[in-house]
Amino acid sequence: MEINDQEKLDKIRNHVKKIEYLRFTNNALLYWDKTTKMPPKGIEYRSEVMSFMAGEIHELSQNEELINLVKYFEQKDPDELSIETNAMVRKIMRNHHYTSKIPVDEYQNYIYLISEAEDVWAKCKSNSDFNTLEPILENVVKHFQKTAEYWEYEDEPYDALLSYYEEGISTKVVDDMFTEIRVFIVGFLKQIRNKELMIDQNIFRGVYPKNKQADMTVEILEKIGFDFNAGRLDEGIHPTILANSNKDVRIVASYQEDDFRPAFTTALHEGGQGLYEQGIGSNLYGTFLAESSSMAMLEAIANFYENIFGKSKEFLEYFYPTMQGYFPSLKNKSWEEFYIAINEVSPSFIRMDADELTYNLHIIIRYEIEKDLMSGKIKVKDIPNVWNKKYKDYLGIEPPNNKLGVLQDIHWFSGYWGYFPIYILGNVYAAQIYNKLQSDIPDYKELVRTGRWEDILEWFKEKIFIHGSTYNSQELIYLI
Repeated sequence: MEINDQEKLDKIRNHVKKIEYLRFTNNALLYWDKTTKMPPKGIEYRSEVMSFMAGEIHELSQNEELINLVKYFEQKDPDELSIETNAMVRKIMRNHHYTSKIPVDEYQNYIYLISEAEDVWAKCKSNSDFNTLEPILENVVKHFQKTAEYWEYEDEPYDALLSYYEEGISTKVVDDMFTEIRVFIVGFLKQIRNKELMIDQNIFRGVYPKNKQADMTVEILEKIGFDFNAGRLDEGIHPTILANSNKDVRIVASYQEDDFRPAFTTALHEGGQGLYEQGIGSNLYGTFLAESSSMAMLEAIANFYENIFGKSKEFLEYFYPTMQGYFPSLKNKSWEEFYIAINEVSPSFIRMDADELTYNLHIIIRYEIEKDLMSGKIKVKDIPNVWNKKYKDYLGIEPPNNKLGVLQDIHWFSGYWGYFPIYILGNVYAAQIYNKLQSDIPDYKELVRTGRWEDILEWFKEKIFIHGSTYNSQELIYLI
């Protein structure tokens, strides 16, 4: 018996829910446990479990009945369907495009590979050992070179990976943008150096107990509106955010007892992403739309809260006395001195410690290396030398070891190939969002200065968060 359109939609949503249940469990909950709580000896079996779960997700995503039902709606006049239904159809078919091209056994092997690669990376990073990681990274690179062929591309293999994270973007667009940014920043950085400004960085020297940093992180998260009844904070080797749903958002922070800045910026960066995840509409579950518009938009919100909001005069005027309460060594320095010091422009080895200006050069270096690896222009064994040369040419500094150089990021060992350019795209979106926010809320700076941040969060919920991925980034920017 023929079923009506509503019954067809219900069947689609029920099937998608099964995929989401497994995806959230595998990509968020099991990964969170692996990152924060799992005993070291558990890695091999956990890798097997995550590989199996990935295979189940892959199989469900290729279900013939699901695809036929979605194709039925794909062929209908879009004006006959709701905005959410059109977006769901587009999202499922986009997901089908990426998953259907890769054989399920290869995908399972890949999940196992990166699960182990992350563990080996964590061990090798501490002693700056690139040689041990080299053969593993070669396998990862080979996988993504093959993936690019499966997904197909017009110009560069890297196009296939880049467009996975940001729909409608290409290496040509990125090359043009990044060349302009790189030339400007390298030149501007030379001008800054010639000024020989004296900024006191001693303000950050001291001993900062982990428990105090964790307490400060919790207070920042609570103040910006993160709901701890729908989320939690844990410690791990690399800061990240993992959402099981909008009612279960896990933030992972890392702490350095000789420098509290990473904890401070993580609270705002990951906190911004946590607000996004918690603000997604519950009605979008079962549609593949219950996630951020794109990774670039998620990074835009993180960038806004970390840099535009969190390093502003207004924020520090309000929150600095609280920071002094956690860390007595700050009590002999004013918030104005802190503001100048934390916004200093100075080249650094570590991307996550970089200032807003030079941060973009860190991303461009990684992008250029990734792109050349995908095209075969350079080999994995070349990475440390290429990395160090680019740091010398662009930032004027050369990493003394691989821990401060090529091994600092987990991305390549977690399978995030094509992701790094998203950070700069996020910066661009963040600037546009900030401009519109100030237009809509003229007293924005006064709200920040006095700690009345609820209206800011409500603006984000209404304009961006609630929509999930109903709109892509470009559509959302125009809508707000």
